Amino acid sequence: MKRFTLLILLFANIAAFANDDETKTIHVFVALCDNVNQGIVPVPKKLGNGQDSKGNLYWGAMYGVKSYLKRCKDWVLVSSQSNPEEYILERILFKHKVSNVYLLADAYDGKYMKRATIDFFEANAGNNGVVVKYEGNSLSFGGNANLLAYVGHDGLMEFDVVGNFEQTNAKKRDAIILACVSKDYFKPYLQKTKSNPLVWTTGLMAPEAYTLKAAIDGWILNETNMQIRERAAQAYHKYQRCGIRGARNLLVTGY
Repeated sequence: MKRFTLLILLFANIAAFANDDETKTIHVFVALCDNVNQGIVPVPKKLGNGQDSKGNLYWGAMYGVKSYLKRCKDWVLVSSQSNPEEYILERILFKHKVSNVYLLADAYDGKYMKRATIDFFEANAGNNGVVVKYEGNSLSFGGNANLLAYVGHDGLMEFDVVGNFEQTNAKKRDAIILACVSKDYFKPYLQKTKSNPLVWTTGLMAPEAYTLKAAIDGWILNETNMQIRERAAQAYHKYQRCGIRGARNLLVTGY
């Protein structure tokens, strides 16, 4: 009976994907972990070299965005570009295997964390559109993406940012912010953009990719904010073993 129920859920998910032919895009802004240029608790040198994406804690390490998604069966890496901008060390494009969803992730040099934060907010406001060509299609990211995510240290604990953060159009955008105490520090800026905060944090956390991936899974299935937040909390608890109540208190949704 249990197996039968699981099969029903599997087919329901496949049907949900099959009925949604609209191309959706996700843009992930990753500020690489940097012992020298960020106010973080120091990590091992290889993990905390903000000028080397390959071994970086938030990118090339086991639970970094690139490494983790490459191991996921429902995502396929379709392209990689080195230094698309002077402050971005690597840009990668993933295609979801079942749905028509593409994910672009940018690895920002750790010393440009402030630039990554500004770019994230400006994209949430609808600015700085990025077009990526893939198999004859023009995919829209940056301010034209449907979902925007920030992964890394919360630099707003140390600095303020200024940019074009006022919403430029009525397009609905969702946001995920995996950084320490991000609700408190990111809220005043995100409110200007009028993005919908799917998942952000109330305390210290490890911004690793299993939480991001879990939230995105729910977003692709058009789940509610609370369902998406629950997925994120369950994933965080699984890997951090912090207790599900603690994970739910840490990872929250909405203003």
